[in-house]
Amino acid sequence: MTNIVALNTETHKDLRVQAGASARYGDAQRFVPVAVNEFAFLVPHYPIFFAKDPSTGQFYAGAMFGFRPGELLVEGAGEGDAPFRPLDLVRQGFFVADENIAIDPTHPRFGENGPIALFEEDGQPSEAIRRVQWALGQLKSGAEATGSFIRELLELKLIEPIDISLRFDDGEKVQLDGLYTISRDGLNELEDAQVVTLFRKGHLQAAHCMTLSLNQVGVLARRRNERLAAKL
Repeated sequence: MTNIVALNTETHKDLRVQAGASARYGDAQRFVPVAVNEFAFLVPHYPIFFAKDPSTGQFYAGAMFGFRPGELLVEGAGEGDAPFRPLDLVRQGFFVADENIAIDPTHPRFGENGPIALFEEDGQPSEAIRRVQWALGQLKSGAEATGSFIRELLELKLIEPIDISLRFDDGEKVQLDGLYTISRDGLNELEDAQVVTLFRKGHLQAAHCMTLSLNQVGVLARRRNERLAAKL
């Protein structure tokens, strides 16, 4: 974060950004942090889990792209054309600084030879910047909502560990540890008043999104096997 500077029309008028997905821009992460206001868009394409931040021990939500680092199994993710791209990837290289947008000019997304301009010739923000502004705004508001969602689930003891063990057609076995999900049994055992509270806060819908998203684990596994078969 030491390289963060405020985005300035004059200073950065010639700065441009790269297009598409790339491991250099953060798109090769196996597990990408997401906010609760993204869940409804994520659930048809990504498994959503909780994990613990190794530096703080706090839970956060994330969308899974694959079973190994650099493995992009979500349809279109490798070409930067996924049906929904997590906002944390959209904003790579950009940050919120008070009420302003800041950038890390050393981030590999930036340069003077990229295809996408940050500013128009008249100094107005380009479509690329407006999209980043929207993503940052959604992440900022979503951070508080996600924290509230997780605190509520912990209070109700609804977060439980999940171990996923997969064996693929080439004989490789993949064990995914350190992931957590929502207890379906725990949800079913809630008292009526607790269910109503979750519903009114929007947390019940988010909880169901997480449990439904587990279906995408099988989809990603099938896609991995298809890629293995294509190499034969």
